[in-house]
Amino acid sequence: MLKLYIGNKNYSSWSMRPWVAMTQAGIAFEEVCVRLDSFSADSQFKQRMVGINPAGKVPVLQDGELIVWDTLAIGETLAESFPEKQLWPTDKAARALARSICAEMHSGFGALRSHCPMNIEALLPNRGALIWRDHAGVRADVQRIVVMWTELLQSHGGPMLFGAFTLADAYFAPVVMRLHTYALPVPALISAYMERVQALPGVNAWVQAALAEKDFLVFEEPYRLQA
Repeated sequence: MLKLYIGNKNYSSWSMRPWVAMTQAGIAFEEVCVRLDSFSADSQFKQRMVGINPAGKVPVLQDGELIVWDTLAIGETLAESFPEKQLWPTDKAARALARSICAEMHSGFGALRSHCPMNIEALLPNRGALIWRDHAGVRADVQRIVVMWTELLQSHGGPMLFGAFTLADAYFAPVVMRLHTYALPVPALISAYMERVQALPGVNAWVQAALAEKDFLVFEEPYRLQA
């Protein structure tokens, strides 16, 4: 059976992507959660993961002797291994677009990721309002996401970005959770898409498990200690 190494569900946005994709698509796998005690070289997390993949990060997909790390590589491996699941759109142009927006998420949106780290169990509208006021980069990132999602939902007819569920929806699921946690302002069309994503069985299962963790990590939430 496939094995997927992940971090804490409440915080690990990168882990959420392949986990949601596999769960939603009905791909059987064994979950191995490695607690995020810190990311320093001497942390238990880093020492455990360096022994599994050279990057020393999660997520990692293991298929026997095959080790795949990085979410883009994992997504491509899953799509190749399970073509019947149609994890990418079947149309060539749509498939190229889906890959492009996933790659854009992978390498971009730094302001949103930095100022609004994923924290599923928290509701932080007041902090979100301050972030929205003070950080133009966050506003720009959200505007790009709004434009992207609007164009996709309108051109493909919903309910997901490319009509049916694909890796693109799994890839942006952590963004949905960030927008929700910090109550960042988005149009009604985007709010409706966010609700549909959160209602997906794969996403809902991840969220419920995240809420059950009760594992507060100070280094992930330094603002909680601020007066």
